[in-house]
Amino acid sequence: MVTENDWANDRYAFVEGREGASTGLLAGQFVSLAERLLEATTVHEVLTRVVHAGKAVIAGADLVSVTMRSPEGGFHTPVETDALATRLDELQYSLDEGPCVEATRTPGLGLVASADLRSGAQFPKWGPAAAGAGARSVLAVGLFPAGETPRLGALNFYSFAVDGFAAADPDVALVLAAHASTALAATKATTAAELEVAQIKQALASRDVIGQAKGILMERRGISAAEAFDVLRSASQSLNVKLAQVAETLVSRRAEL
Repeated sequence: MVTENDWANDRYAFVEGREGASTGLLAGQFVSLAERLLEATTVHEVLTRVVHAGKAVIAGADLVSVTMRSPEGGFHTPVETDALATRLDELQYSLDEGPCVEATRTPGLGLVASADLRSGAQFPKWGPAAAGAGARSVLAVGLFPAGETPRLGALNFYSFAVDGFAAADPDVALVLAAHASTALAATKATTAAELEVAQIKQALASRDVIGQAKGILMERRGISAAEAFDVLRSASQSLNVKLAQVAETLVSRRAEL
């Protein structure tokens, strides 16, 4: 599992790349990130790597989390670098106010930020409450920045300092969100494809075992294929057991019949 410590060298190289005006080092960090995201095999792994990368490459980020939006419109936080980030996110969900919620609804680049949460200028309810919990500034960017709203979710960065993201480059956050979005879409597509293949295999296996059971009944009872299927279906309904399971039991115990 990739942890925050795995990104320690990345943070150093990233800062050196910015301060030394070396675009090569910065590009290298995102090449490395892309490779690590491609190695992830589940949505949770993708998001975990993204939040640790975010804490490493976004200057001023003390906490990082991912907000995901459900098809029904609700929000949840599947991964974060600290439990406090989840509490800050969940407070936004309950108030329906805050940067991670707004980032999913903001058109264009989907960037939402506040340099001083305690003032409550941008988020009058959530801001002071978040400041009381320790977060003083925030930066959030919607996933799939080029897509239509509402977005799939948002990538959220919290700082314990007022104007904590003054040294952060918003473009880096946007690129990171784009990487996350692409990897997330690819992982979901792969998962969906694997699920479809598994379902097809299961359907073919069920068809085969039902065919075998029908053959046994036809041979033992001297009945037609349609009649054999009716016997299996009747047994399935009477026992409240799936047809394929009835067929599998018949095939496995045919020597006893």
